Amino acid sequence: MSPALGEYTGEDIQQSPEKNLFGKYELGKLLGYGAFAKVYHGWDIESEQNVAIKAINKQKIIKGGLTGHVKREISAMRRLHHPNIVRLHEVLANQKKIYFVLEFAKGGELFSKVAKSRFSEHLSRRYFQQLISAIGYCHSRGVYHRDLKPENLLLDENWNLKVTDFGLSAVTDQNQVDGLLHTMCGTPAYVAPEILAKNGYDGAKVDIWSCGIILYVLNAGYLPFNDPNLMVMYRKIYKGEFRVPKWTSPELKRFLARLLDTNPTTRITVDEIIEDPWFKVGYKDVECYSDYFEMKDEGEEEMSRVGNLNAFDIISFSSGYNLSGLFDEQDAGEMFLSKVAPEEIIERVVDAVEEERLTVAMRKKWCVQVDGGQYRNFSLLVEVKRLTEDIVVVEVKWRDCESEPGLEMWKDRLRPVLSNLIYQSNSSVTSN
Repeated sequence: MSPALGEYTGEDIQQSPEKNLFGKYELGKLLGYGAFAKVYHGWDIESEQNVAIKAINKQKIIKGGLTGHVKREISAMRRLHHPNIVRLHEVLANQKKIYFVLEFAKGGELFSKVAKSRFSEHLSRRYFQQLISAIGYCHSRGVYHRDLKPENLLLDENWNLKVTDFGLSAVTDQNQVDGLLHTMCGTPAYVAPEILAKNGYDGAKVDIWSCGIILYVLNAGYLPFNDPNLMVMYRKIYKGEFRVPKWTSPELKRFLARLLDTNPTTRITVDEIIEDPWFKVGYKDVECYSDYFEMKDEGEEEMSRVGNLNAFDIISFSSGYNLSGLFDEQDAGEMFLSKVAPEEIIERVVDAVEEERLTVAMRKKWCVQVDGGQYRNFSLLVEVKRLTEDIVVVEVKWRDCESEPGLEMWKDRLRPVLSNLIYQSNSSVTSN
């Protein structure tokens, strides 16, 4: 279980105090918890499917300085659509919590299975093949997990592996000028020696090292590097001092030595792993999911030239992935897509607020600010941004320092009047 954000296990613990989430999900049993998050079994009311819902305490995340972890996890997971990676369906938020709606892995943690008994070499290979398929895919998408361990590997109802918990992940654009990552992270027994050296490291190489530790644990039932004294354990890791159990085949022993090579430049790569004779036995590559919002590099460049938004923003506006305002305690807001001309949108907003006897404090071509009139501290800002030639994004923000009339004014009075502006087939509205 991640010490920062927490993940879920396959065992029920207690009933959630909440029953309904945004009218979309029913919350059930608490499945697991960490210092900043609890994970519940959930039920998607519309699709009638099981989901896992990670509820993150927003205030604790802010105070703990872990805002970046949450944003990185969302940024990483929305890039990944692979059968052996837990799918992030959407992100929801209110004033107190952020909710990750995740694919439900009924089988629980792989750790709980291997803790009872080591796996056969055949079963170890099967799960390692699924792990490498997932991690190779992550690396091809520019995502490095950096905290791979059996506790972050789940099993679905068919006992297939699912990688989860990307809270410590990194993406390619976090690399520094030397092309390496420099953040110290990971779980001590699984951390690569080059991370301990503090000279920068290749995210792909450290994931391979952790995969090697996992394979060792599956086959042996215990860790290759372990000691009550943390510095002694780190010394063993740095020197690569480990022994394989006597039941390990010569082929697997040789393979583990390549995975746990302390020199990252000579350590085996994903491509070399796939060609290894021990690994190849019974291996079949999987077909990855397609994604409507997935874009090629040239597409990103083209979209970034249109209006004020780029492809990263487009993905953010897809259902459930809007990160704006997640950690803003004062402002709340929504975004939606529209095919109506920006000038007409602003005109319609002005007409609606004047009908409610609110005051237009500022009006520009694609922006209008509204003061609350009788609601002293209420302020509403509506801004239109060009997304494509035909589609715009309408961003609505309100602020109310005393109570909730701002939210009530927008949702119950203004939004219904303006609802026909929303581009229904692709619209998404995310509330804070």
